[in-house]
Amino acid sequence: MEEINEMSCCAHGRKKVRDEKERRELMNRLKRIEGQVRGLERMLEEDAYCPDILDQASAVNSALNSFCRVLLEEHLRTCVAEDIRAGREDAAGELMETLKKLMK
Repeated sequence: MEEINEMSCCAHGRKKVRDEKERRELMNRLKRIEGQVRGLERMLEEDAYCPDILDQASAVNSALNSFCRVLLEEHLRTCVAEDIRAGREDAAGELMETLKKLMK
C-alpha cells in the first residue's frame, strides 16, 4: 500500500490529505458563503429590492470564486506538482478538464 505524507495528494483514490490549517481555512470560507446565501434567502423572503438582492448574489459569487482560487492554488502546488514529478501523464489533461469546469 502506498504511504501518504501530511501534504500528499492521492488523486488516484480521489482523496486529498489536508493539514488542519488548510482544512480550517477552507471550512471558514464555506461557512461565510453559507451565511451569505442565508442572507439572500432572507432578502427574498422579506421582498427586498431586486438590485439589493443582486448585489448580495454578486458577493456570494465572488466569495465562491475566491474559495475556488484558493483550492485550485493548493491543488496545483501539491497534487498536480506531485503527479508531474511522478510522471503521471494524465495530470495535465485532468487539470485542463477542471479548469474548463471552473471557467463555465
